[in-house]
Amino acid sequence: MIAGGLTGTTPATPEIQEIANTVKPQLEEKTNETYEEFEAVEYKTQVVSGTNYYIKIRVGNDRYTHIKVFKSLPHQDQCLTLLGYQADKSKDDELTGF
Repeated sequence: MIAGGLTGTTPATPEIQEIANTVKPQLEEKTNETYEEFEAVEYKTQVVSGTNYYIKIRVGNDRYTHIKVFKSLPHQDQCLTLLGYQADKSKDDELTGF
Protein backbone atom coordinates (compact mmCIF):
# COMPACT_ATOMS: atom_id res chain seq x y z
CA MET A 1 0.00 0.00 0.00
CA ILE A 2 1.29 3.46 -0.91
CA ALA A 3 0.83 6.18 1.68
CA GLY A 4 -1.70 8.68 0.38
CA GLY A 5 -3.04 6.37 -2.36
CA LEU A 6 -6.45 4.72 -2.30
CA THR A 7 -6.71 0.95 -2.02
CA GLY A 8 -8.91 -1.07 -4.34
CA THR A 9 -12.60 -1.46 -3.58
CA THR A 10 -13.37 -4.16 -1.01
CA PRO A 11 -16.73 -5.54 0.20
CA ALA A 12 -17.71 -4.04 3.55
CA THR A 13 -16.91 -6.02 6.69
CA PRO A 14 -18.56 -5.89 10.14
CA GLU A 15 -15.76 -3.51 11.23
CA ILE A 16 -16.61 -1.14 8.36
CA GLN A 17 -20.31 -1.28 9.27
CA GLU A 18 -19.37 -0.40 12.86
CA ILE A 19 -17.36 2.61 11.63
CA ALA A 20 -20.32 3.71 9.49
CA ASN A 21 -22.75 3.28 12.38
CA THR A 22 -20.50 5.39 14.63
CA VAL A 23 -20.58 8.39 12.28
CA LYS A 24 -24.24 7.95 11.21
CA PRO A 25 -25.44 10.64 13.68
CA GLN A 26 -22.86 13.08 12.24
CA LEU A 27 -24.16 12.40 8.71
CA GLU A 28 -27.80 12.73 9.77
CA GLU A 29 -27.00 16.09 11.34
CA LYS A 30 -25.24 17.35 8.20
CA THR A 31 -27.93 16.10 5.78
CA ASN A 32 -30.89 16.81 8.08
CA GLU A 33 -32.18 13.30 7.31
CA THR A 34 -32.87 10.18 9.35
CA TYR A 35 -31.76 6.97 7.69
CA GLU A 36 -33.92 3.90 8.33
CA GLU A 37 -31.55 1.82 6.21
CA PHE A 38 -27.80 2.35 6.61
CA GLU A 39 -25.84 -0.55 5.16
CA ALA A 40 -22.16 -0.35 4.33
CA VAL A 41 -21.70 -2.00 0.93
CA GLU A 42 -18.05 -1.49 0.02
CA TYR A 43 -15.08 0.66 0.94
CA LYS A 44 -11.61 1.92 0.13
CA THR A 45 -8.94 3.18 2.51
CA GLN A 46 -6.24 5.82 2.32
CA VAL A 47 -3.30 5.91 4.72
CA VAL A 48 -2.54 9.42 5.96
CA SER A 49 -1.62 10.33 9.57
CA GLY A 50 -4.25 7.74 10.43
CA THR A 51 -6.70 6.22 7.95
CA ASN A 52 -9.39 7.71 5.73
CA TYR A 53 -12.23 5.33 4.97
CA TYR A 54 -14.33 5.94 1.87
CA ILE A 55 -17.52 3.93 2.40
CA LYS A 56 -20.49 3.37 0.08
CA ILE A 57 -23.67 3.27 2.17
CA ARG A 58 -27.07 2.03 0.97
CA VAL A 59 -29.61 4.40 2.51
CA GLY A 60 -32.78 2.90 1.01
CA ASN A 61 -34.81 2.90 -2.20
CA ASP A 62 -31.76 2.32 -4.41
CA ARG A 63 -30.17 5.44 -2.91
CA TYR A 64 -26.53 5.49 -1.91
CA THR A 65 -24.30 7.95 -0.10
CA HIS A 66 -20.50 7.93 -0.07
CA ILE A 67 -18.90 8.96 3.20
CA LYS A 68 -15.34 9.81 4.14
CA VAL A 69 -14.37 8.93 7.72
CA PHE A 70 -11.07 9.67 9.45
CA LYS A 71 -9.68 7.26 12.04
CA SER A 72 -6.70 8.63 13.95
CA LEU A 73 -3.61 6.65 14.89
CA PRO A 74 -4.11 4.61 18.09
CA HIS A 75 -1.87 6.81 20.26
CA GLN A 76 -3.86 9.92 19.27
CA ASP A 77 -7.02 8.47 20.87
CA GLN A 78 -9.48 10.57 18.85
CA CYS A 79 -13.05 9.79 17.88
CA LEU A 80 -14.02 8.75 14.34
CA THR A 81 -14.78 11.88 12.33
CA LEU A 82 -17.02 12.28 9.29
CA LEU A 83 -14.92 14.44 6.97
CA GLY A 84 -17.35 14.58 4.07
CA TYR A 85 -20.08 12.91 2.10
CA GLN A 86 -21.51 12.68 -1.40
CA ALA A 87 -25.29 12.15 -1.59
CA ASP A 88 -27.47 11.03 -4.49
CA LYS A 89 -25.15 8.25 -5.60
CA SER A 90 -26.18 5.04 -7.37
CA LYS A 91 -25.18 1.44 -6.81
CA ASP A 92 -22.80 1.65 -9.78
CA ASP A 93 -21.06 4.91 -8.83
CA GLU A 94 -17.40 4.26 -8.06
CA LEU A 95 -15.91 5.29 -4.74
CA THR A 96 -13.32 7.99 -5.37
CA GLY A 97 -11.24 10.25 -3.19
CA PHE A 98 -12.97 13.50 -2.24
